[in-house]
Amino acid sequence: MVSTSTRVTLSDGVVEGVRDGDIVRWRGIPFAAPPVGDLRLRAPQPAIGWEGVLKADSFRNAAPQNPKYALVERGRKQPVSEDCLTVNVVAPARTSNKPRAVMVFIHGGAYILGSTATPLYYGHDLVRRGDVIFVSMNYRLGPLGYGDFTRYSTPDRPFETNLGLRDQVAALQWVKDNIADFGGDPDNVTIFGESAGGNAVTTLMATPAAGGLFHRAIAESSAPMLTLHQHYAQRFADKMGELLTADTGISDVAEALASASLAEIGRAGHRLARWVTKDSPGLLPFGPVVDGDYLPVAPVEAFADGSAHQVPMIIGTNKNEGTLFKRLPQGMLSTEEVITEMFANTEPDAQDRITAAYNGYPSPRSMVQFGGDYIFWVGSVAVTQAHSEHAPTYAYRYDYSPKVMRWMGLGATHASELLAVFGIYRGKAGRLLTQLGDRRDALRVTGEVQDQWLAFAKTGEPLPSWPRYTPKVRATRIFDKHSYVEVDPMRARREAWHGFGDYASKVPGAEAAEETLENV
Repeated sequence: MVSTSTRVTLSDGVVEGVRDGDIVRWRGIPFAAPPVGDLRLRAPQPAIGWEGVLKADSFRNAAPQNPKYALVERGRKQPVSEDCLTVNVVAPARTSNKPRAVMVFIHGGAYILGSTATPLYYGHDLVRRGDVIFVSMNYRLGPLGYGDFTRYSTPDRPFETNLGLRDQVAALQWVKDNIADFGGDPDNVTIFGESAGGNAVTTLMATPAAGGLFHRAIAESSAPMLTLHQHYAQRFADKMGELLTADTGISDVAEALASASLAEIGRAGHRLARWVTKDSPGLLPFGPVVDGDYLPVAPVEAFADGSAHQVPMIIGTNKNEGTLFKRLPQGMLSTEEVITEMFANTEPDAQDRITAAYNGYPSPRSMVQFGGDYIFWVGSVAVTQAHSEHAPTYAYRYDYSPKVMRWMGLGATHASELLAVFGIYRGKAGRLLTQLGDRRDALRVTGEVQDQWLAFAKTGEPLPSWPRYTPKVRATRIFDKHSYVEVDPMRARREAWHGFGDYASKVPGAEAAEETLENV
């Protein structure tokens, strides 16, 4: 029998959680040493053990970011600090005859914002419904997590790449080493994430160091093409160094990076983002870097050549990805001028063919759809097709939206599937979103999405109602108030984009700037 106690003994020390009805939760457990001082811009190091009992009863710091993004509820912000590398665990309180499947969530936020303390990500409802162990992680963001400052390394002050990605691998290693003590099965771990978290999933699939640390993957709105190639990452780092030295008055970039305050780094990072938006529309300076070492090749290429980890995968996007970003035209490539510039910088001959697949182009609505497709859908289709030739792959499109969200002009927008995944429609916020009379539909969609995710996490297969995707039969589960399977949805668009992904996988990108769902 596997029992759940609030007090757990780990190799680093004893942690004590909190019983909350039928679940037990532990928050703020360190999985690595604080990346401060000499460890700034360095790969994560082993956690520092503690004596006595660590009270794991509250979330710790969020990764450094603009404080306004650390708002977790009205009037309360999560503290931000470089000392941010922690995990949280939620488990059923009742005993079990065998170890439970583990689901590890990676939050989104364009690699510049986000925290596990966001109430949307608590995971309690998923644990209660599925009898699984839920884990969430913080990882470094922005310049301190995804800036490539390796060219400024010195023997006395080395800098490394892909620190946020390395943090995610370190957190998964912590899960492998410790989750059995919480009643979880270290040989049955599913990673899942949305937006930047979805991109993290497809990137981890292509990261050699992550091999063996997870056994299934769910990528929600991944934007898998949007990784930075090192040439561009270093170019952005040079600009960041220029801005930071000007702000701090320290002429040596390495010294400025090592000694600048978080406020100074944040200001320089914000100014860099504005510069990149104007210089390279559709790009951001921070994201996983194809450095030829820790991340040897772009994830889309790894999926294409079969070198990605060959584990079962669910992957998909939402019907109206781009509507969340309508106020960010450059970031989402949703003006005709910016779209033309994008094609000019990539594949000019493809512009007429691809834009013709969007009814009414260049109407505002068609350009919003184009931007959402380019950022999230095109690369996801390429990954889906490639991975299906090597491992079980299941494709979805999330179409459901309550009347309130349709009235707001959002529809099944970016991140809206998280409301179903995390059971938000069952609570107070869900009642507000379904106040126009569609609560029954919302609860039905929630139940199906959760049951599919949970079945996949436990067995490597979703429910029988969801067939595998293959290149010949592109079966796709459409989640709506009456869900169904469609073969090759949006075929005309897919065929119009065919071949462009092969080129796009070789060019840099970064996830479009986004707001957290609760700020919509």
